Amino acid sequence: MMGIDFFSVINWQICLKNRDIKNDPKGFTILAKELIVMNIKKHIPNLVTLGNLFCGTLATIYAVNGHFKVTALLVVLGIFLDFFDGFFARILKVSGELGKQLDSLADMVTSGVVPGIVLFYLLGNNELGSNEITNEYLIASFLPFIGLLITLAACYRLAKFNIDTRQSESFIGLPTPAMSLFVVSLPLVQMYTEIDVVKDLIGNNYFLIGVTILFSYLMNAELPLFSLKFKNYGLKENLFKYILIAISIAMLVTFEYLAVPMIIMSYILLSMVNNLKNTSK
Repeated sequence: MMGIDFFSVINWQICLKNRDIKNDPKGFTILAKELIVMNIKKHIPNLVTLGNLFCGTLATIYAVNGHFKVTALLVVLGIFLDFFDGFFARILKVSGELGKQLDSLADMVTSGVVPGIVLFYLLGNNELGSNEITNEYLIASFLPFIGLLITLAACYRLAKFNIDTRQSESFIGLPTPAMSLFVVSLPLVQMYTEIDVVKDLIGNNYFLIGVTILFSYLMNAELPLFSLKFKNYGLKENLFKYILIAISIAMLVTFEYLAVPMIIMSYILLSMVNNLKNTSK
């Protein structure tokens, strides 16, 4: 039998007072089933969140071993589950503090640890001009650790998110899943794009360090970004969301893996335009 917490026991006792068990055994059976279902419903969103954590844990293992296609797939699946745990919590009306904390802890792995490892790998994978132990070699050997700054920034952003009451309907700062999608797409873009300039850019440590610093800042900046959740489907209220969806579909068809970082940058730019529009009213 599922474990029943303190509040479930109180509910059970209240219901028992309102029912005559001796004269209504069928009613007692129905009550027992209702309480068990209620207890199961309470855990569904948390199980979905743990699915996100499981995907993130597997993605970490594959990232450490340099299997970035599987890593990206697992991160996408984890982010998908991250979206639906909140969805299930709302429709089942079982939102709680435990789910909120679990959500951030799972995101810390899928959208914090994994992108840090990917950047660590990319920074360390760029070949050095010489194998001799020179000052340049020693400096380069420490460069991969700079990529882990994005993990620290993601942790700080998630902690801030948990205590920031302003982010119920929109975001302030780039959400960690958006950053994670950008980063985990980079090795795939480098492997599969036919655009040499893009390949060279991702193979440049200065660019990767720039990405690390930029996204660490964006996650924690006081930058309002619109949420992709729909309260209604009116064009006027959701114009920028529909534009982003249309741009995303067109980019994915045209650019494949390269579309992912382009979509994330489009999201940031559209949010900034939306902010200008709102402030001009």
